[in-house]
Amino acid sequence: MKCPECGQWNRASLPHCQRCGAPLNIDAASRLDWKDDLKDGDPPTAYLRADEFGEVRPSSEPRDQLAREMKELKKRKQEGLHLQNRLRNSAKRASGHVIIEDEDSAPAPSASLHHMETIRLRSVSENSVASRRESEIRHKVRYMDENGVYLDSHTWDPVTPSYLSPGSGGYTVTSRISKSIPSRSRRRKKMIRILLIFLLTAALGAGGWFGYQYFAHRKTVTENDAGVSVSASLLDGLAAHTVLIPGEDGTSIYVRELHASYTVVDGFATLEIPDHLWYDSVEGVLAETMQVTLTPFLKTSAGRQQPLNTISYEIEIPLSPIRLDSPDSLRTTVSTTMSAIQITVRPGSRVTVNGQDCSDTVSSETGIMSYNATVQPIGDNVFNIVVRSQYCRDNSISVVLYRAPQDIPLDLAVGTYGTTNERIMRVSATTLPGAYVTVTTPHSDLDITDLESTGKFSFNAVFDKIGNNTISIEASYPGRKTSVVDHVVYYLPPASEYTTKAWPLTAEGYSELLSNMSVRASRSQVYVVTGVVQYQETEKPQRVVINTSEDGKSQPVLLENYTKTVWEVGHYYRIYADAYNTYNGMPWLNARYTYSK
Repeated sequence: MKCPECGQWNRASLPHCQRCGAPLNIDAASRLDWKDDLKDGDPPTAYLRADEFGEVRPSSEPRDQLAREMKELKKRKQEGLHLQNRLRNSAKRASGHVIIEDEDSAPAPSASLHHMETIRLRSVSENSVASRRESEIRHKVRYMDENGVYLDSHTWDPVTPSYLSPGSGGYTVTSRISKSIPSRSRRRKKMIRILLIFLLTAALGAGGWFGYQYFAHRKTVTENDAGVSVSASLLDGLAAHTVLIPGEDGTSIYVRELHASYTVVDGFATLEIPDHLWYDSVEGVLAETMQVTLTPFLKTSAGRQQPLNTISYEIEIPLSPIRLDSPDSLRTTVSTTMSAIQITVRPGSRVTVNGQDCSDTVSSETGIMSYNATVQPIGDNVFNIVVRSQYCRDNSISVVLYRAPQDIPLDLAVGTYGTTNERIMRVSATTLPGAYVTVTTPHSDLDITDLESTGKFSFNAVFDKIGNNTISIEASYPGRKTSVVDHVVYYLPPASEYTTKAWPLTAEGYSELLSNMSVRASRSQVYVVTGVVQYQETEKPQRVVINTSEDGKSQPVLLENYTKTVWEVGHYYRIYADAYNTYNGMPWLNARYTYSK
């Protein structure tokens, strides 16, 4: 290559002349193409693969091709960065009123110019303009006033001929700006944001539509709706309901509340559900009825659960059984500090008295519970008894034991009998020391030896009639109100003594009893009544009517049951009873002993 300065011949590969050092301007186009063709490339890589028969075949490796493409991409990226650096350096040498920035890095314009602008480029060389034309990279030109304030920006393509025109000292860029054009990255982000909002809205809309379809088609059905049948039944002797759900034979129906699946047989899935299942674990007060709901699902062959119509029906919750045995009524007057309350409940029931758990005192065989109540001389003593039996709701009764308020304390000894077979019973009591004591009912052997010191005294009570006898005691003290205690004792002679005094109720005896009822009642005359119970007048106390004639059609007698046997209508009995009164023109007798035929 001949040097254009000194004429020295040099090798074509040298960048400078060996003599004068002048640069050798070698046009790239003058290079010989055959040199590039002879350039060695990457050494080929061959892969030999053997199949199962041992045959070896050469093959290519896709990863080698990928590595070459990545290497080429890295090279192009470095060339692009080098070109951008050249353009930035050229822009710095340009006029201070023009700033050229990459489109992606330029901030959004703050204003738009709607007129023709002429921006002069003073220090931009022709070579830099030519290189920008070749790059085909868009830039953004922002106009700055003399104070350094950005007025507007517009998109400038340096390769477009209509934007460049020769001017003094460089080129003139002319552009008509109508509005701000956002950058490409901003447009891309905005489009992605709009797309995401659209997809989210579509998803919410689809979810709402499917939810509406699910709940709109899922309704509650009762008996005879959609072929579902609900009927009352018994299961293990307890109240239950049978639910029939229609379906295809062989399919399975799962019920969420029961945590069980049922197979459809003969067109129906049969559910036997005990009523107590719904309220066994519910504590507190329960209502008489309860509305229950079943949520069935049809199991498909694919293993999915398809919801069916919910099923709703009503059940009744029975009361826990409770019977008051003693005292005879819910309100009773007592005279002792301790008084027994006896009830009968279902064995295994939970019983509380005034909030105190007394379940351990309930007999596991008979269900009888006895509670020794402490009665204060304050008037009404209320005892709330709450019973909760298995498979039942709570039941409660309130027993009121009345004991008159006392100014002078007067109490019978704890353990004073309320019933006896003896005509004479020893009674002990306590009052205020120094008080004056009077026994106003039949008695004997009054002992007041310790009355002055301890207030204790005793006597023998004498019972002059069969049945209830009242013991009455008074205590007085100067300056205080007299206290009175009345204690009722049920006196019944033993059967060996009582039955021997019985008179038969023949036709003559029946007439004589009606004519002299007051006399016979005062003497507690005993009669024997035989016959069949015709009907029951009252249940508690139990009172029945028996015809005492030989043919069983006349001479009716009303009998009140004080025996341990519960009479049944239509049954024959031999009953021993004493005269008491008349009722609807027939004798009223109090039965003491019963014997079956």
